Amino acid sequence: MGDRTLRGARLGGQSFEDERGIEFAARQQVGYQCKRGHQFEITMSVEADVPATWECPRCGEEALSVDGILPEAKVEKPARTHWDMLLERRSISELEDILTERLELLRGGEIGPAHLHRPAGRKKKANA
Repeated sequence: MGDRTLRGARLGGQSFEDERGIEFAARQQVGYQCKRGHQFEITMSVEADVPATWECPRCGEEALSVDGILPEAKVEKPARTHWDMLLERRSISELEDILTERLELLRGGEIGPAHLHRPAGRKKKANA
């Protein structure tokens, strides 16, 4: 195993390749500024779609591009509540009829918790 290692080389150390004959991709510097006034530049490819926002490396706030690129407005759907979903299935008059029917059953003792439907005449006798 010792025969396969290079003397003086370390893990994660330097590359033994040189940069002759390598053509780097065209790059551009894109500037950003956050709400706290921090300005910084990010190196990107010329072919890359430049985002309108970037996270500030100092404070973590959202930074806007200084080149005037505006973020796209997000189309947000309104939140659907339980009431909205119920109205998709039933009309108001149907809901009123169901409520009336259920209230009659509850008041008659046919549905609901048992402790609400104890006979009125029975009371526990006190120990003498």
